[in-house]
Amino acid sequence: VLAGLYNPGDGHIDPYSLTMALAAGARKYGAQLNYPVQVTNLKSRSDGTWDVETPLGIIRAKRIVNAAGFWARDIGKMIGLQHPLIPVHHQYVVTSTIPEVKALKTELPVIRDLEGSYYLRQERDGLLFGPYESEEKMKLQDSWVTNGVPPGFGKELFESDLDRIMEHIEAAMEMVPVLKKADIVNTIAGPITYSPDILPMVGPHQGVRNYWVAIGFGYGIIHAGGIGKYLSDWILEGEPPFDLIELDPNRYGKWTTREYTAAKARESYGFNNIVGYPKEERFAGRPTERTSGLYDLLKSECSMGFHAGWEQPHWFYKPGDETGYKPSFRRTNWFDPVGREYKQVMEKVGVIDLSPFGKFKVKGSDSVKLLDHLFANVVPKVGSTNISHMLTPRGKVYAELTVSQLYPGEFMLITGSGSELHDLRWIEEEVMRGGYKVEIENVTDEMGVLGVAGPYARQILQKLTREDLSDADETVNLVCVTGELGWELYHRKEDSVALYSAIMEAGQKEGIDNFGTYALNALRLEKGFRAWGAEMNCDTNPLEAGLEYFVKLNK
Repeated sequence: VLAGLYNPGDGHIDPYSLTMALAAGARKYGAQLNYPVQVTNLKSRSDGTWDVETPLGIIRAKRIVNAAGFWARDIGKMIGLQHPLIPVHHQYVVTSTIPEVKALKTELPVIRDLEGSYYLRQERDGLLFGPYESEEKMKLQDSWVTNGVPPGFGKELFESDLDRIMEHIEAAMEMVPVLKKADIVNTIAGPITYSPDILPMVGPHQGVRNYWVAIGFGYGIIHAGGIGKYLSDWILEGEPPFDLIELDPNRYGKWTTREYTAAKARESYGFNNIVGYPKEERFAGRPTERTSGLYDLLKSECSMGFHAGWEQPHWFYKPGDETGYKPSFRRTNWFDPVGREYKQVMEKVGVIDLSPFGKFKVKGSDSVKLLDHLFANVVPKVGSTNISHMLTPRGKVYAELTVSQLYPGEFMLITGSGSELHDLRWIEEEVMRGGYKVEIENVTDEMGVLGVAGPYARQILQKLTREDLSDADETVNLVCVTGELGWELYHRKEDSVALYSAIMEAGQKEGIDNFGTYALNALRLEKGFRAWGAEMNCDTNPLEAGLEYFVKLNK
């Protein structure tokens, strides 16, 4: 052992006792608990309330919170949702009394051995330890995904399989030698529910009114108190008490298929105890159906990154570069190429695939009224674009979007790839609450986006259009994420290759070249452009984030 981290506040708790304590507390404050009662169907009503059908009758509810554990996927299916969840077989082993453990004056701390991939703690006078097998050896309960949880399944367990975890048992014995003499008295194999990235899904769900989730808790009851408080505060106050975008259920979408969920769950379970690196990429289940029109053309020329299901170039290869994904805590193979791409945009001109941007069309008789209500900035005039922010009731920055009025009353809203359904849900909720007469169309998957930026951007694009680009003013720079002179070209996804080829051909004389999102991020930071999720989120107000220019206090 070279080093370890000790947490004096670490410990463990009996899940059954905690559950009973929480139930008693809930009853004390007026909650009505019905158990056991099976939910047989859910029906949404036109006023946003729900009918919850049970064998004992119908319960009318203002909102639904799906906290159904490994039944959560079945509940989602009742209303047409395919929650990306899959049960994993997890085993732990309990030993008989160990004299050396019994003789201890204080309880052992919980041990997590990352190399051996197991946890270990004291259980009465013996020890309990549980491993996380590799993705090749671990076992999924696939049948529950396709056929649902077997009727009546509750406290039952799976059949144990010590052979599957033997290498981890041996690692634990090496680290804690008293295990070698201990007898195994119990092996427990039960279901834990995994999401693709192992993180739970917590909050309201896009596309369904008053439907909330608290599902996919791969680490179990340890999250119960915090998540319960977080959700109740959000429901009562109308906004999240603090930012937890990593747990947003809307980070997943239609691209999250059963095959993808299974592949990622295997990977996440097998990687449970690995060391994580900055800018980490994981490759199971990729690519999804979300590929831009340029993916096949560019995939061999660059290192791709994963953005909300999309594949997007992080950086591009040149002869002599060390290619591929090489994670490190120090400067790695992408450092010099990204500097090269940065210089390319600053001194010449670069092209970047920005197709993963979230894209919404909004139109209707109340479209201007809606956007004036939604955003802290003014509504742009026809043919104009601005940066606008949606603020929570307490004045926190919920989202940042680019707003363009294409025609009178018809708008295009652009947001980051990771915020697509997060932002759409908030907009849809405000539409319902205010009764606005608008149509909202999510065109994210249908439209491609190419960014062209750098000192020569104007003269290259001028070769491809009859429109006079010479009168482009500072507004153009504001919406170019690099902070340099540039344009974002929105087009049909199927036209991406033709458009890209035309731009690259037109820019040969000016030395045009590709650049990726790593260089883009460096460029925007140097320019002082803030990004939602990095320099601002639901924990910051617009003044703290330096957004005074975009917030009109006299609206």
